[in-house]
Amino acid sequence: MIDRILSYFSYILSFDPNSPLLFTQFYFWGFFAIVFAVFSLIHNKFFLRNLFLFFVSLFFYYKTSGSYVCILIFTVFVNYIGAILIDKQHKSSLRKLILIITVFIDLGTLSYFKYSYFFLDLFYQITGIQLQVYNFFTAASNAVFKTKSLVDVIILPVGISFFTFQAISYTVDVYRKTVKPVCNFFDFGFYLSFFPPLVAGPIVRADKFIPQLYKSSRLSRKAFGLAVFWILNGLGKKIIMSDYLATRFVDRVFETPLLFSGFENLLALFAYSLQVYADFSGYTDIAIGVALLMGFRLPQNFNSPYKALNPAAFWRRWHISLSTWLRDYLYIPLGGNRRASFGTFFWISVIAVIAMILSGSPWVALAIILLAVYLSIYAYFKPAARRNMATQMNSLTTMLLGGLWHGASWNFMIWGGLNGFGMIIHKIWSGYSVQIRALAIFILSAGCAILCKHYYHPLLAIFAVWGGIIFTGIYAVMVFRLFSQKTFPWIQTVWNVALTFIFITFTRLFFRSGSNLNPAEANEVAWETATNMIHQIGSPWKLSLVPAIAWEHMNIIAVFALGMIIHWFPSRWKQRYRISFASLSLPMLVLLTALIIFVMYQFMSADSPPFIYFQF
Repeated sequence: MIDRILSYFSYILSFDPNSPLLFTQFYFWGFFAIVFAVFSLIHNKFFLRNLFLFFVSLFFYYKTSGSYVCILIFTVFVNYIGAILIDKQHKSSLRKLILIITVFIDLGTLSYFKYSYFFLDLFYQITGIQLQVYNFFTAASNAVFKTKSLVDVIILPVGISFFTFQAISYTVDVYRKTVKPVCNFFDFGFYLSFFPPLVAGPIVRADKFIPQLYKSSRLSRKAFGLAVFWILNGLGKKIIMSDYLATRFVDRVFETPLLFSGFENLLALFAYSLQVYADFSGYTDIAIGVALLMGFRLPQNFNSPYKALNPAAFWRRWHISLSTWLRDYLYIPLGGNRRASFGTFFWISVIAVIAMILSGSPWVALAIILLAVYLSIYAYFKPAARRNMATQMNSLTTMLLGGLWHGASWNFMIWGGLNGFGMIIHKIWSGYSVQIRALAIFILSAGCAILCKHYYHPLLAIFAVWGGIIFTGIYAVMVFRLFSQKTFPWIQTVWNVALTFIFITFTRLFFRSGSNLNPAEANEVAWETATNMIHQIGSPWKLSLVPAIAWEHMNIIAVFALGMIIHWFPSRWKQRYRISFASLSLPMLVLLTALIIFVMYQFMSADSPPFIYFQF
């Protein structure tokens, strides 16, 4: 009996790589119930509370990533020491040197685990020499713990990008003197490793969270209701929408796109847009709710992003903690909307060279060179336009590096570049009159259609149809204005929201194609998947079969439509039912919560995929 009990506790406390600790597991909620019970006894004893939550967070990370918890501890130690040394120095040169060393260690650790395959592939493209990755961390673990883990493969630690960026923001803010360093090691460790946002964000800024380390944890009745709402809201997004769309349809299409029709490929692409939003924002909602139950407030990470009117507005609503991080620690230091700095030209040049090498195409190299020559000549003869060009270059650089943050593969560079160019083109496009825009899009659409007729290519067909849709909308506006002076702002809003959503969805083709692959194979497989899906979507459709195919996937279409309708609800409606839920009497709250959990349980499956952003 005792052996069985010890064996059970050994299983509970050990790391199982096939079953990492997830918010959707009953095991997590059992774990949290114990944590919350202990927390409730010590919640106003700051040192004990922070110490307890620090070690609990380390255990949580151990249950998701095993021995990689040592990397988290190492990051805590490096940035704790670095920030204190920076604060104690009075010479600006020494302060900057310590900052550079600390950030270099952070980025070096991140790059080793995240970009080793990328750099070795780049090295192979340049020299033709094939090198094999070597996992020094695993080798050291094998030597110390007498394990036999493979050393010729590097597995990305869960959430390393999130806690690394959070650590960098803290150290930089101490250098800028916008926050004071945390003197107690355990308090700082708790800030950096707090388990709700640890593995998939949001990225918590020091000036917002550190003051909470030394405040009493109070949970009002209304705050309790809101916390429960956020948890249920997040679980519903993950289980009912994201997992259902992924396991029932999206994953199958992306794995074998050539086995599905163009309509099914297009449906999978749009369904993935909802899936990734429901998955990521669902995790954030749960993290916010769990933290709020303990009296800690995390920042908003999503603000109905598919309501955005343009690509730039989308990124102000999507993954807000990362977007603001990139703005404050990359875009503004590069020069922002004021000027182009040395960093701007350095990173643009590096990314251009990488793109030329990885593409292996002289045409890509020629296009990049011609674009650089054109922009240089234009800037020389148009001094007034230089500031605007600098802004666009900084935006593009930020988006390209943001793409590389998501993954070290060619498909993420394309995805980041498309978003960057989308923001730039929209800004330029908005500056022209409706007549000029109509003419330009007509020429583009007609040109693609003519080329497609003589030299058929699926991508040309997609551009021709897409251009035709945009031209139709612009032309309708022109005709309407000839006969009426009335304006219907809501029509313009719907049109802009639809166009932005479609654009963002198509960029996701490159995001999804390699996002769940080992970096060693991501480039090749992602490009093949994207190419095959474009082929299917852009090839001629048998329109007579579309209704039958749509009926076959009616459940997927219904879930997608329901999810988008809820997403597009006015914010005041959402706030109203959120407050109504939180204000319910305790018996009604418990009863409704039990009913919602029962409904969600009906959608759960044994093969529920992990949260998508665990891979970043």
